[in-house]
Amino acid sequence: MSAGHIIEGALVLADGSVFEGELVGADHPVSSGEVVFNTALSGYQEIITDPSYAGQLITFTYPHIGNYGVNVDDAESRGVFCRGVIIRELARRHSNYRAEQGLNEFLSMHGLAGIAGIDTRRLTRLLREQGAIPGAFGSLSESELHSHAQQEPGTDGVDLVSTVTTSEPYTVGNGERRIVALDFGIKSTILHHLGSLGTVEVLPATTSAAEILARQPDGVFLSNGPGDPAMLDSIAREISQMVGVVPMFGICLGHQLLGKAVGATTIKLPFGHHGGNHPVKDLTTERIEITSQNHNFAVDPDSFDELEHDVVMTHINLNDGVCQGLEVRGAQCFSVQHHPEAGPGPHDSIYLFDRFAALMDARSSAGKAAR
Repeated sequence: MSAGHIIEGALVLADGSVFEGELVGADHPVSSGEVVFNTALSGYQEIITDPSYAGQLITFTYPHIGNYGVNVDDAESRGVFCRGVIIRELARRHSNYRAEQGLNEFLSMHGLAGIAGIDTRRLTRLLREQGAIPGAFGSLSESELHSHAQQEPGTDGVDLVSTVTTSEPYTVGNGERRIVALDFGIKSTILHHLGSLGTVEVLPATTSAAEILARQPDGVFLSNGPGDPAMLDSIAREISQMVGVVPMFGICLGHQLLGKAVGATTIKLPFGHHGGNHPVKDLTTERIEITSQNHNFAVDPDSFDELEHDVVMTHINLNDGVCQGLEVRGAQCFSVQHHPEAGPGPHDSIYLFDRFAALMDARSSAGKAAR
């Protein structure tokens, strides 16, 4: 934006903290949501279009955003579901051979507001100390923005999956394996990887176990998505009816829901994990992986001890010890909290899709042998 078109605004948090800046993107008097920070150095378009950010204002810790523009191929969903973006400096010009438009134009096109010129280092330190907190930004007075921030419920105790799931089934891929993917806010890159494994039928989040199993899938995938898993008891109950019946693989919210389905509890983290540089240890191989993450909630491994199923933690976050993966032994079900699809990178955990394919193939071979 040129200097002559700068519109001053402010970000105000529910605790009264004020950050001055300039408004970018769509023209909204106020945008509110739960404020979180993402530490990725690139991939801002993939982050903004990730449905798992529904209900949130995304703070980018990297100071210079928008320098390589945006393009259609890098979008992770059909639109944007986050409430707004908070950045230090918006690039005035973009430069990349793949770019089709600038970030500011992209935000305006999707009706998404942003605020630039924010001291994101100070904001990030505050979020690390206090945890994710509701906030509001825009052109209203500071007192009005504060009121909006205080009225914002955040993501705790909120069902956001219903706002992002598909309303109608659709299919991607054309391979021999038959995969059902439950859409809790599924990313395009995940569908790309699943589509390379077989024919994937994507179904609404509330599809019953009976409807899924009637399709005789070789495997069921539980997708990423936004919001509090504690608000999705009915979905968890349907998933529980498929444990041990069909191979299942879950990512992010899908991981949390698989945990709930076998009786584990979930907890909300202080400020969540959002970024592309989180070290995770695969406890089954002792390998350390750098992973992409985006979640506010986690499965509590302390709840595994008294479950009916034999559930073990398979991955652990080396930063804070949070459960990053689980396996239901003897049931051909596993899940991870991080994002192995690498949209954006890194690619260290991509092998998990092959692990899912191996489970489906083993079940198919066993079925043929039984006949």
